[in-house]
Amino acid sequence: MFAKRQSALAASAGRPPERRSLAAGLAPLLRAFRKPPVAVAGSAVLLFSAVALFVAVLGDPSAANPSARAGLNREARPAAAPPTGLEAFTAGLGGAYQDLAADPAAAGGEATLTLPDGATVAGAGPVFTAPRLTAASPLSQAPIAGLFAPDPNGPQPVIADDGRVPAQAYARPFRPNGKPRVAMIVGGLGLNAVTTRAAIERLPAEITLSFVPYAEGLQGWIDLARAHGHEVMIEIPMEPTGYPDNDPGPYTLLASGGAADVEAKLPWLLGRATGYFAVMNYLGDRFMASDAGFASFMGELRRRGVAFVDDGLARRRPGAWARASADHVVDEVQTPAAIMGRLNAVEALAKQRGGALGTGFGYPVTVEAVARWAAGLDARGLQLAPASAMTRAG
Repeated sequence: MFAKRQSALAASAGRPPERRSLAAGLAPLLRAFRKPPVAVAGSAVLLFSAVALFVAVLGDPSAANPSARAGLNREARPAAAPPTGLEAFTAGLGGAYQDLAADPAAAGGEATLTLPDGATVAGAGPVFTAPRLTAASPLSQAPIAGLFAPDPNGPQPVIADDGRVPAQAYARPFRPNGKPRVAMIVGGLGLNAVTTRAAIERLPAEITLSFVPYAEGLQGWIDLARAHGHEVMIEIPMEPTGYPDNDPGPYTLLASGGAADVEAKLPWLLGRATGYFAVMNYLGDRFMASDAGFASFMGELRRRGVAFVDDGLARRRPGAWARASADHVVDEVQTPAAIMGRLNAVEALAKQRGGALGTGFGYPVTVEAVARWAAGLDARGLQLAPASAMTRAG
């Protein structure tokens, strides 16, 4: 093979190169362009080449138009902080408060009720229309010297060396005027700032306020309430029927725990703040029916000089330094008409026997109704009294 190739090269070495016509040279290229795929591709190349040549020679036709360039760098979203223990515990409960505040109709229905003094309470419209009251007759700032003892769980209420007790020293002073007395407690406060502040600022100073021990900034709320003249209580979680599915929260006093459970949990609950004259139950029908646990609880309150007010579940159960039981829960049905009907029942009972005590939860509709109701009590022949004025020696 190598010899044949070498002889062919030698034979052609002395010949001049053959001339080919232009048509003959372009014939293979023309044959290729007759194929459809090649024709389409070639047309596209020619088009883009023409556009590039046009821009290169004449310039960018949009170069004279105004233009701007902006960076689109997205800032990293900060990681959400983990919830606090209180936030985790009250998940969903705060939402219910916010729903009530945002939707008055959900809290109070759509009825409009005219009170004896001409004021009205409506389920629709602004949540709080009762006026803010000027802070008057503030109570002394807590703690009062001699009425507390330091403790790792927080200051504990004690009876002073001179015999003074928290149940009297932290109560709102009261002077009866001979009229039948009505007292009202608004509880569940401290978890929702809007409703708590409305209760402090819009309710008369004689209305007793009760606070949840799990509330953040509890001492600040109590200080503000006392500065507006309100005596205060804190609520003690107690085992209800259906526990633990129906759970009042951490440090719940258990019916089966006896004295040991009370001694272990009560100091934490009592040490959450100072300045309260009494404590109140939060749920607790099962605990208050237990002889050992409830007797130990009441004995601790008596030893510390603290009163106990219940919502009616522990009526006629003695103990503590002083006692009272509510006659009516006014907002089991959360409509203005239903609440006013229960408040009227408190009035009727007070006129019948000389005094009556009602209690309600810190719903916006309850705060609004109680504020309007209390404003006309004097004209209806009744005296508004703090809950402490309804207590008796335990």
